Amino acid sequence: MSKQKQSNQIHIVLGLGCSGISAAKLLKAEGKNVLVLENNLNKNLLNISNKLKSEGINVVLLDEPLHINNFTPWIESICSITVSPGIDWKHIALKELRGKNINVQGEVALAWERLTHIPSVGITGTNGKTTVTNMLNHILKLNNLNTDMGGNVGKALSKIALENMKNNDQELNWLVLELSSFQIEGSPKVEPTIGIWTTFTPDHLERHNNIENYFKIKRSLLEKSSIRIYNSDDKYLSSKRKELPKGIWVGTNQQSFYSKYQKFWIDQKGYIFEDKKQLFHSSILNIPGKHNLQNLLLAIAAAREIGLDDSSIAKSIKSFKSIPHRLEYLGKVNNLGFYNDSKATNFDSSITGLKSVPHPIILLAGGIQKKGDFMPWVKQIKQSTNGIVLFGLSANNLKEELLMSSYIGEIIVKQNLEEATIASIDIARKTNSRSILLSPACASFDQYKNYEERGDHFKNLVKKYKPIK
Repeated sequence: MSKQKQSNQIHIVLGLGCSGISAAKLLKAEGKNVLVLENNLNKNLLNISNKLKSEGINVVLLDEPLHINNFTPWIESICSITVSPGIDWKHIALKELRGKNINVQGEVALAWERLTHIPSVGITGTNGKTTVTNMLNHILKLNNLNTDMGGNVGKALSKIALENMKNNDQELNWLVLELSSFQIEGSPKVEPTIGIWTTFTPDHLERHNNIENYFKIKRSLLEKSSIRIYNSDDKYLSSKRKELPKGIWVGTNQQSFYSKYQKFWIDQKGYIFEDKKQLFHSSILNIPGKHNLQNLLLAIAAAREIGLDDSSIAKSIKSFKSIPHRLEYLGKVNNLGFYNDSKATNFDSSITGLKSVPHPIILLAGGIQKKGDFMPWVKQIKQSTNGIVLFGLSANNLKEELLMSSYIGEIIVKQNLEEATIASIDIARKTNSRSILLSPACASFDQYKNYEERGDHFKNLVKKYKPIK
């Protein structure tokens, strides 16, 4: 290839979120000619666009749905296209580009090419993956391992790759990566040293069409991992045990006997075992919920595979605290506790929240409802709550389904989270409830940029309103 033709090559990045920005900066740092395409247009995106342009990165805000025609002006010069995880991997425009033999890859795939020499843990699952990722990273760091955490939580993987390129004198010992199904399907060459599968329930079916496709994507990460760790408490995973690639199984559903296929387990007294060896008591974990004991076992199994001894692991776990927006305790006024579980973006995750905080509860829920079985959530609501305050795009639909299920608690619909929070405090006091729980069971994109922004808003509202007598 001539120097002139090489200099005309364009590396396109789709999306101006954290992943897209990081990918663009990584490519620019490598001396590439970078163009970012974003199909939305607002003041915030305009500010981001101007900042990137000042750094020599071209940006076009399309203000229209993505279409193959958007690429026409550069089609002869496109060297690669890097896709942010929020863009459907099966989008018709991407299919057409792949048909033209253009290299289309996910943002994680771009970064992975620069990081393959570093040992890694890839953590996936419907729920629990963020807690496991944070917990394992915490354990490794406290044992003097130089780690970085990213992917679907923490930093975009491209940002880690860029920082590693600039600080190559401080080589990372391990990468701890949370990987969503969106990221996995766009990054088929990602092969972690250790793969962890936390849970599996229906989610993102509006993108993956059916549960079989969703399962296949998750499974593909474990198939490419050298060491595999599974949660046997998850009914779906456990039912597929003989079909899944062989690995290490952990579980809390363990009587006082050694299971031949659970390597890490908890006895009736709460002691954690590795095979027949007693390690330490599970009470060293200071966050609530049986699901967090499952998360703990998964993190322990990975830490042991990495080479840490049980006493070092135990010492680290004692200082681990709940992650923001996942059953985050915000304080108490007059025996009424406030919990931020904004990360519960599907029914199954919200069920876990409802099981984990003191009953009776006033539940705050709503946003963009996902496909999935609604009834187990309703059943848990009946058991755990005195009332529910709904907000956001799917509020009225959720109310109709609750009424059809003969829910006897109070149901209130409000326009937004602030109105809902005020109403929840009022109901909680009238009904002598013990907890107010934001566990939306829905995506946040109708009113917020992401679940973090929704959770931060709730935390600010609690500070503002909880002292009201």
